[in-house]
Amino acid sequence: MKSYAGASMLLPRLLIVVHDLAAVAFVWLGLRWLAGLAGAPPATAIQLELVIVVLTQALVLRAVGLYQGLWRFASLPDLANLVRAALVGVLLIVALLFLAGLLPDVPRRVLFPYPMAVVVVLGVPRVLYRLWKDHRHSGHNADAQRVLVLGAGRTAETLLRDLRSDGRYQPVGLLDDQRALKGAKLQGVPVLGTIDELPYIAQETAPKLIVIAMPSASAAEMQRVVTLCDETGLPFRTVPRLGDMLSGKSGARLELSEVRIEDLLGRKPVEFGAMYEALVGKRVLVTGAGGSIGSELARQCVAAGAKRVVLFERAELSLVEITEELTRRYPDADIEPMLADCGDPTACSIAFGDGIDYVLHAAACKQVPMLEGQVREALRNNVTATATLARMCRERGVGHFVLISTDKAIAPINVLGASKRFAELACQAELAGSDVHLSIVRFGNVLDSAGSVVPLFRRQIAAGGPVTVTHPEVTRYFMTIPEACALILHSVGLCAGNCAVFALDMGRPVAIRELAEQMIRLSGKRPGIDIAVSYTGLRPGEKLHEILFHPQERYQRTRHPRILQAQPREVDVDAMRRVLARLDHLLRQPDGGHALVSLLHEAVPEYNPHPDATEAFEAAGQQQRGGSNA
Repeated sequence: MKSYAGASMLLPRLLIVVHDLAAVAFVWLGLRWLAGLAGAPPATAIQLELVIVVLTQALVLRAVGLYQGLWRFASLPDLANLVRAALVGVLLIVALLFLAGLLPDVPRRVLFPYPMAVVVVLGVPRVLYRLWKDHRHSGHNADAQRVLVLGAGRTAETLLRDLRSDGRYQPVGLLDDQRALKGAKLQGVPVLGTIDELPYIAQETAPKLIVIAMPSASAAEMQRVVTLCDETGLPFRTVPRLGDMLSGKSGARLELSEVRIEDLLGRKPVEFGAMYEALVGKRVLVTGAGGSIGSELARQCVAAGAKRVVLFERAELSLVEITEELTRRYPDADIEPMLADCGDPTACSIAFGDGIDYVLHAAACKQVPMLEGQVREALRNNVTATATLARMCRERGVGHFVLISTDKAIAPINVLGASKRFAELACQAELAGSDVHLSIVRFGNVLDSAGSVVPLFRRQIAAGGPVTVTHPEVTRYFMTIPEACALILHSVGLCAGNCAVFALDMGRPVAIRELAEQMIRLSGKRPGIDIAVSYTGLRPGEKLHEILFHPQERYQRTRHPRILQAQPREVDVDAMRRVLARLDHLLRQPDGGHALVSLLHEAVPEYNPHPDATEAFEAAGQQQRGGSNA
């Protein structure tokens, strides 16, 4: 079978070589005939010329890699190889004819047109063969889906080739914002108009699918395009990003994907760069390693070359999944799973083992409405566990402790925000006077993380609605999971002093109402018509707007233009340690609920669960939102 397969592959190649050599001989003899054979050298001399020309040209054609390509996919690079081979070939032929003493007998009328003639005679059959195969393949499926393509650039040109070779799709036209392109053709497909004319042209051409081939479009442009697609009532897809194809998120080259919600953030994703030199050869402990953020942090730490990565997680299934994934992808990596609660001092002591360089603390309770009635667990998990880790870092000489906090910790009106602010103060107190560097990283809402509104909206849309939004004016800062993890890892290198607060410049906050409507459109539905949007009112602990820094925290940009850094507010170390001791005592009391709430107010004086108390902070937040985009 192997010999048969090898012969079946070798035969077409051999036929191509024979074709090319015969074509070269034909060109040379044809030019000789056109130049006139009167007074020509004897036949033996002509034969010697022909041997020199054919062998020389054959070697050059092989040297330029012409036979590495396939006629079925002949393209401009193959034409460039032909031109290169013809020019180099004629120079070598002239040199060999001169050495053989035959050059005086060869007219210039043969030598000068020879390269062009070779390109034409060898190139035309290749182009014709590709056109025939493309036409045959495209006409093979009578049930091909009619497709209208948005964009007429290089991506669209590649897409059209793939659509035709795939056979499942029939391109009917292109739309592009450059009006000068109207009437032009790309791969034989006409540019019918601008993208703003999409609703009208879609009615005229009757496509069954719209494909967006605009990889360089900004978020605002994508929002405009999605709105126009939504007006047509047709399904729409986008060409996968190159990064997704390289990372394996998109399989086949023509696997059209849905427009991602990240494309509609209202800003371009922040680019951080992929290398984290500070992690190379280091021992890293990641808490909450089974969660959305913790698992991605673990992946990036292992990929960056960390010497050992300890996965600290109390959810058994999540820990199994991330451990198996990392072990499979990085068989040589030192990955140590630890099934435990990071509020357990003994478990922390075991996890720190023979030493840890960096602790990335992602474990926390994060659900705002739930925690309003679960004050004890919020304080135990978000505060006491964090203080336990910070204390262990001080005792074991850890180099850097990264606390993942939230924008809700600023002027908190809910238990989540107050407990995370309490955790920030606890870390400052526990690490005061030590050599441990503390980075407090404040997040906005993380798209597609566990508990974010995006999965909730997806479930509601899949169920036919309604999509529930708390308030028509509510806004939130959003960031992607890669942005969140990159911010955490970069904070390790940016923290110059003993303690600093970091946040990402996330542009302007996103209106949740607009986010819900965009997600409905992305599903091929129309908001308010196919899927209802209902307003339920602000839930306990929620406020209309968030800010990233307290007005007393003077922030500035770091050497990365999109990462903001501020100095934390001062904390009374002794007083905070006494509060933490009282918290430990109250957590052991079964009836300490009211006392815990009072202690939370004492530890975080700005905590006020009444929304009207946050007006001043929301005004300050408006100033921050305006300033961060200046």
